Amino acid sequence: MLAHKEGHTYNSFKGGFMVLIKDVERFSPAEKAKLKAGDEIISINGNEIKDVLDYRYYICEKKLSVLVRRGGEEKTFNIKKGEYDDLGLEFETFLMDSKHSCRNKCIFCFIDQLPKGMRETLYFKDDDSRLSFLQGNYITLTNMTEEDIDRIIKMRMSPINISVHTTDPELRVKMLKNPRSGEVLAYVKKLADAGIEINAQIVLCRGVNDGANLERTMHDLACLYPQVSSVSIVPAGLTKHRDGLYPLTPFTKEESAAVVAQVEAFAAACKASLGSSIFYCGDELYLEAGLPLPDGEYYEGYRQIENGVGMISSMKDELDSALENEDGDGRARAVSIATGHAAYGFICECAKKIEAKFPNVKINVYEIKNEFFGESVTVAGLVTGRDLVAQLSGKELYGELMLPANMLRYGGDLFLCGMSKEEAEEKLGVSITLCENDGYEFLDKIIGNEY
Repeated sequence: MLAHKEGHTYNSFKGGFMVLIKDVERFSPAEKAKLKAGDEIISINGNEIKDVLDYRYYICEKKLSVLVRRGGEEKTFNIKKGEYDDLGLEFETFLMDSKHSCRNKCIFCFIDQLPKGMRETLYFKDDDSRLSFLQGNYITLTNMTEEDIDRIIKMRMSPINISVHTTDPELRVKMLKNPRSGEVLAYVKKLADAGIEINAQIVLCRGVNDGANLERTMHDLACLYPQVSSVSIVPAGLTKHRDGLYPLTPFTKEESAAVVAQVEAFAAACKASLGSSIFYCGDELYLEAGLPLPDGEYYEGYRQIENGVGMISSMKDELDSALENEDGDGRARAVSIATGHAAYGFICECAKKIEAKFPNVKINVYEIKNEFFGESVTVAGLVTGRDLVAQLSGKELYGELMLPANMLRYGGDLFLCGMSKEEAEEKLGVSITLCENDGYEFLDKIIGNEY
């Protein structure tokens, strides 16, 4: 009997899934072996293939025996290739499976704070260990089993990114609202004992897991160094759409400064005793506290930059280096930039540096207040097209508006509110240029260098 799952066919007689081949790359090892689109992989070298991790792991051999189902019959194809060469197969989904969804109801969950009527995909909560390894997503471990952990260890899936939040089992259950939240903390130690590198995250909630509990959590994680190689401490993002949710309030300026002082003191002790700071506050905490951000060396290679840790310091160093490599000239350019409240002061400083070296380059920087999610949300990546258009209409934009690339979804086509890049351009009468968090790219796009 056959049943279907995304990218799979389940064969109850065989007791396992078969992965459907969508396409075969020309001149690839798979084509040379006569595999075809429509074939369903049963096993590789006798190993069942459930998803992309199984597939990638088991094709790392020079000789493969691929068992497939074709037209109701089973056929075996023998393939010889380079040890790490790809087979050249395409599947219906990137994971060769559906995403694993989150089973928690975290008191700080940002998705629970989204207003109704947005794109359906925005409401999906993933908690998938495969995406942690492949794309850097953070996982809570609550939907994983001992078998899942053993597979990570067997395949040496490293590093793994884990949302820890607290090492107090009872408090973790309270924060994640999942009865398994406390017991699965044992998986962190099991992974560390097996030599799996872990990047951890603490989403800090005022009055919940801060203060003495944060100190305990940092201590417990530091005991797992060097396997726990870095830990970010970031404040919970709170929107105005929190009706009926756990009562959380943002950290004040003074409280943010106290958190930074606490983390930096603990990190300094780790640096002295272990050789690494391990613990780093997100840029938001420094900005809210009105404190200068550490220099680039403090972040020890920016291991958590995608989590908002050291992004500003990194971009500052890159821009300064890029400006040193440029001979200022008289070129004439005029561009506008829009960003969120948190980065506004920093972007203004960047603009002044560029204008000082290029006197005929004019840059207007605009701060966008987040009316859509609430003004407590200050990061540029959560600015919507709706707020952008409303607050920039009638402003001097010089015909070109530069935006952080993360303001739009991957692919650069839609804002969070569903407005397209093209619609925003039409409403504002400008050409929108997207820029990554990269000081070299930032300078090149502003002064008109080819990039």
